[in-house]
Amino acid sequence: MNQFTQITEPIEAQGQSLEPQKRPYYAMYQQAVLMDGKPYKSGVWLHGIRHSNNPDSEGVPFDEWLCTPLSIEAETISTDDGKVGRLLRFYHYGKFNEWVMPMEAIAGSGEEVLKVLMGKGLQVNYTKRKNIINYIAMQQVHTIIETTYKTGWHKSGAFVLPNQVLGGNSNKVRYQDSGKAATIFSSQGSLEAWQKSVALLCVGNPVLILSLCCALAGTLLFKVSIKGGGVHLVGDSSSGKSLAQEVAASVWGHPDSFAASWDVTKGGIEIEAASRNDTVLILDEIKRADPYKVQEMAYAIANGIGKSTMTREREGRAKLTWRVLALSSGERSLSEHAAIAGSPAHAGAELRMVDVNAGTRTYKAFDYLHGLADGQQFHSQLTKSCRQHYGYAGAAMVEHLLTQTDDSFYLKAFTDMRKTFNAQNPQAGRVADRFAVMALAGELATKYGVLPWPVGTAKNACQLLFNEWLATVGDGNSEDKQIAQSLADFIARYGDSRFSNMGDKYATIVHNRAGYWRIEDGKKLYLFNNPALKEAAQGYGLKRIIQTLEVIGALPMKGADRPQKLFRFPFGGADRFIVIDPEKLE
Repeated sequence: MNQFTQITEPIEAQGQSLEPQKRPYYAMYQQAVLMDGKPYKSGVWLHGIRHSNNPDSEGVPFDEWLCTPLSIEAETISTDDGKVGRLLRFYHYGKFNEWVMPMEAIAGSGEEVLKVLMGKGLQVNYTKRKNIINYIAMQQVHTIIETTYKTGWHKSGAFVLPNQVLGGNSNKVRYQDSGKAATIFSSQGSLEAWQKSVALLCVGNPVLILSLCCALAGTLLFKVSIKGGGVHLVGDSSSGKSLAQEVAASVWGHPDSFAASWDVTKGGIEIEAASRNDTVLILDEIKRADPYKVQEMAYAIANGIGKSTMTREREGRAKLTWRVLALSSGERSLSEHAAIAGSPAHAGAELRMVDVNAGTRTYKAFDYLHGLADGQQFHSQLTKSCRQHYGYAGAAMVEHLLTQTDDSFYLKAFTDMRKTFNAQNPQAGRVADRFAVMALAGELATKYGVLPWPVGTAKNACQLLFNEWLATVGDGNSEDKQIAQSLADFIARYGDSRFSNMGDKYATIVHNRAGYWRIEDGKKLYLFNNPALKEAAQGYGLKRIIQTLEVIGALPMKGADRPQKLFRFPFGGADRFIVIDPEKLE
């Protein structure tokens, strides 16, 4: 058989009679039909003809049912990498399934295609299953649509989710995956029930309010040109921080399936972030993260671009990219977890995943129980509600955002909101940007009726938690604070064992010497040699460390033309040291 005709149009009337075409050809019938007085049930059929070895034989016609109705709706072209595919559609128990099949998937036997289709509910004639691949390959389609591997805002103006496309020309855009990915975006119940049983219970609880705002704010990152990052809920075990994450997850899907985990590689974090682009990345229990890689992962989440990889032909693959806010949790902070591996804390990583107190509030992570008996009852009720009603608020937020035609509206709204978050230092300002966009998301959702909150609820909660963070870390340069703290810790740890009195008349044997100490005007000063100074503030160069010491005024004595001062020993000889006033490190 080398001749195939295009798929027939769906038959509207049950049992309608059709005229046969010239064999061989494939045909797809949405309902049962009659042809030459013979009934054919709905589905895809191969109407073929078998030829015997006799050249004079006209052949024997045959009809094979291949599968339930399977239509090829359009040719697809990915806007991410330009690859071509086909949009396949079929019904299963009254619900239609769509899948964007990459054409390269049928270059071989096509078994992977059949696995996906059968996994989604397509009923097939198992002994003739290979003909289904032939049927798909031979169909000529004239409609072309775009596809993307990422959720979120598409260049067409639509907002793409795996289970729906919102706004733009939604009929011309589809989400594309392997067909085997876990379903993380889902819905159950209703928006109204979620508002009453979940969102209203968040009022009066800043941590819960912030979590909901974080879940919604991902949709605004593109609109206001803000990079991603995250907030890290810190609190003891069973404090309620995981519930706050479940509340956030319920904005987009089931709390158990939508949430991700720190227990992945750096590449795994990139995949998780990209699969939730323009929404929220929820990472439970930082103690599961690799302490050697956790700070690197925090950078990756905020920077929004993955590691370069290569094909077997040594050609560069397209990098994964994303815009996402992360909502993390743990019993210890990011830097504390990294310290387990002996890794020095990176101020940049801490700024990209800022700590929020979710453990020492009125009721651990909560502040107001809405009349319930205790925190446990409040926790139980909210947990149950999150699993009964979920997956509507995120899409509702997007639908309202799509109604705004003024491109400058959201940027202006963000600028106005940002003015209410006071931060003098540029680094604290980046954190203020994050809290401001979360506050804006909450206030817009309130205005749109997505969140049933009084006006100002989101803004006040985000301001409160930002100010708590600012009071804890201060508004100065984070690297300066980190270097000063590292030096103070070093002196506290080794001040007696690796330093000796500069005034001793005889040389004192000190193993792994870091320097000396001396008394000046009743104050004990520490004289560091260069290697010890770099050891004390790991991860920073000598020039950067000295810059910090000058900024905080911790260099009481310097040389004439350099920060190191020359000292002569009572027992002979001389050397240069960095002189540090430990009181200035506080």
